[in-house]
Amino acid sequence: MRVIGVVGYPASGKGEFSRIAGDMGIPVVVMGDVIRSKAREAGLGTTDASLGEMAVRLRREHGMDAIALFTIPAVEALGAPVVIIDGLRGDAEVRIFRSHFQEFILIGITSPFGKRLERLSARGRSDDLSQAEDLRNRDSREEGFGLGRALAEADRFLDNDGSLEAFGEKARSLLEEIGGAR
Repeated sequence: MRVIGVVGYPASGKGEFSRIAGDMGIPVVVMGDVIRSKAREAGLGTTDASLGEMAVRLRREHGMDAIALFTIPAVEALGAPVVIIDGLRGDAEVRIFRSHFQEFILIGITSPFGKRLERLSARGRSDDLSQAEDLRNRDSREEGFGLGRALAEADRFLDNDGSLEAFGEKARSLLEEIGGAR
C-alpha cells in the first residue's frame, strides 16, 4: 500500500489536493474527521475553538501522535493500493506514518498567509476564520503540534499561490508522477 500524506497550514490547499485525488479514484482519509467525530462524541460543537480544544485534549491524553494512531485503522480498512491521508499536523504523526506504512510519501502544500485568509473567509465551514489574528492564533496552535517541523519533512512540495486551475494542474501532475493515479 502506498500512502500519500498531505501537510500544510490551514487553507493552504490540502482539501483541494485531496478532492483532486478523490476525483482521480484515490481514496482519502481526512485526519480532521477524526477530531470532528471525537468532538461530536464529547458533545462539543464544530467551531474552530471546539475542534482546537479536542485536538489539544487528544494529544495531551494520548500523545502527540494520537490523531495518526486513530487514523491508521481507517486507512488500512480501505484496502486500496494508494490512499491519501489529508491533514497531518505534526512531526510525531509523520514519524508514525513513516514507521507504519512501508511506502509513505509526504506532500507539503504551501500558500501565502493572505491567500489562506481569503480562502477561509470564503469557504463556509463551521471552523473557518475571517480575521487575520484568528488565523495567526490557529497557525500558532498548529505549530505547537509540530506543523512547521512536519512541513519541513515533506518529500515533495506544491506551491498554491496562483489560481485554483493552476493548482489543480500541479496536483494532478504530481499525483500522476508519484504513481497515485489509477
